[in-house]
Amino acid sequence: MLKKSQLEHIEKRLMDERAKALRSLGLFDRMAKADREFADSDLAAYTDHMADQGTEAMEREKAALFATKEGRYLYRIEEALRRLYNDSASFGKCHTCGEPVGFERLDALPHARYCIDCKVREEKSA
Repeated sequence: MLKKSQLEHIEKRLMDERAKALRSLGLFDRMAKADREFADSDLAAYTDHMADQGTEAMEREKAALFATKEGRYLYRIEEALRRLYNDSASFGKCHTCGEPVGFERLDALPHARYCIDCKVREEKSA
């Protein structure tokens, strides 16, 4: 079982990670809005070279993939916060074997659901 001070530390880590993810998603949103505003501007009347258009499309796709990945990360963080708030007594137990995940692992990856042994087995089987 994790001590109260360890749980508080993990909660702070989760909140910090959540804030970073939200900032990243906000940056993506601002960039997308700026792209839309530029497309509506008078400068958009000038045609770009096809290669430039392809590069811009690729950059938008990369940004969308980044936002999707960041959104999934935010979901995992918020799910860990729900587990922590709803049942702090069992927070930090492996979802597969029920053994402790370990404070060191949770400090490094605060949303971890599996102990290192179960995670290694899962990755080997995949």
